[in-house]
Amino acid sequence: MQLHHDFAQKLPHLVRPTEGEEQPHPQLLILNEELATQLGLDPDWLRSSEGIEFLTGRAGGHAMAYSGFQFGAFNPQMGDGRAMLLGEVEKDGQLWDLHAKGTGLTPFSRPGSDGRGTLSSMLREYLVSEAMYALGVPTTRALAVLSTGQPIQRGHVQPAGIVVRVAASHIRVGTFHLAAQTDYTRQLADYAIARHYPGADYQHFFAQVMDTQIRTVSQWMRLGFIHGVMNTDNTTISGETIDYGPCAFMESYSPSTVFSSIDTQGRYAFGNQPSILGWNLARLAESFLPLFDLDMNKAMDFAQESINGFADHFEAQRKADMAAALNTSPDLISSYSTAMQLNGPDITLAHRALADAAAGHPAPARELLPEGDFLEEYLASSPDPARVDSAMPRVIPRNLAVESALSAAERGDIGPYQELLHAVTHPWEPNPSFESPDPNGLEGYLTYCGT
Repeated sequence: MQLHHDFAQKLPHLVRPTEGEEQPHPQLLILNEELATQLGLDPDWLRSSEGIEFLTGRAGGHAMAYSGFQFGAFNPQMGDGRAMLLGEVEKDGQLWDLHAKGTGLTPFSRPGSDGRGTLSSMLREYLVSEAMYALGVPTTRALAVLSTGQPIQRGHVQPAGIVVRVAASHIRVGTFHLAAQTDYTRQLADYAIARHYPGADYQHFFAQVMDTQIRTVSQWMRLGFIHGVMNTDNTTISGETIDYGPCAFMESYSPSTVFSSIDTQGRYAFGNQPSILGWNLARLAESFLPLFDLDMNKAMDFAQESINGFADHFEAQRKADMAAALNTSPDLISSYSTAMQLNGPDITLAHRALADAAAGHPAPARELLPEGDFLEEYLASSPDPARVDSAMPRVIPRNLAVESALSAAERGDIGPYQELLHAVTHPWEPNPSFESPDPNGLEGYLTYCGT
């Protein structure tokens, strides 16, 4: 394997050398063979003792530095406190980060941290990121999950684990916050442009970041996904979804839905995600100001105009995405949103019912959406049944199914997890075991990040 260290070599002030801690009994639990092969990695080597040493970070790498607005408060110095960039692999002229999380203390670890993560949180990240990929959402992907043989104390004593993820890069909005403090904004921007948006000038670069992030979050919301921690350090320049900590999928439709245990004020509730993305991009624009124009007044005008147009841009994308999925006119999507809020159905079942309605079987949709005019307007628009069917998944990572599979894995039984993983990575295949919501609802359900 030819491993590059391109980010570390070109931006050495944004990394610190580190290596993973020695693990008592590291074992490779899950390996994404298809992804490994796509990247030119040898699955057999990754399973070997040398490969496991590499995946756990024992061969060394770099902790990445960044800042971030966390729940609205600025943290000027953050960085990978329990993770490391192992390096990059090149495939078809593009670099792909290999990034391991849960490898132990780094130079950016906070006081009192152990640099580790629970095995269940690492398995959650693997499962949800691969589900999102299967659903067509831009995302980091998961290469492997390893158990370490290390017990760690969280709410209770749990086994520790490591997840190795793959991304077009791990450059975050928060990376630019740090660069702006240290006068490296232009150098970082030039690197990010060359890697993600070749040929763009700085204003076009910002516009493209906005476009890609809007498309990503719009796709989240079509599926009912709630990120849980949309801090600026969890918002990527590439547009990939990153950091599947206290994330969850909404079942009964409600814009105020929150599952994250740390989001006590509902800042990152389902319906708040567009405005939070706009807020994050405004913070990015502030970091970019010196690049937009040498005349600061002109730079401010461009930034303000871009942010002022965000809400309309997002709403247009959301309507276009939902209209494409439903194979109907964007003009009907406001009626659709009203119907969802009036009726509060399970979002995934409602979408499948609309696919059935398009195919001439409207009874399930009438039962789920009895209030409002949307359904009759929708049927009158004559949607193509095949197109709607191909856009609406049958299976998502339903929260209690995820928790059940993770609990079994924590006890040493990986079978239920493997079964669920297959289901969520084949989301259009009928699978009655994983299509139904929890009959008792999700009131009181919380998700945790595993730190």
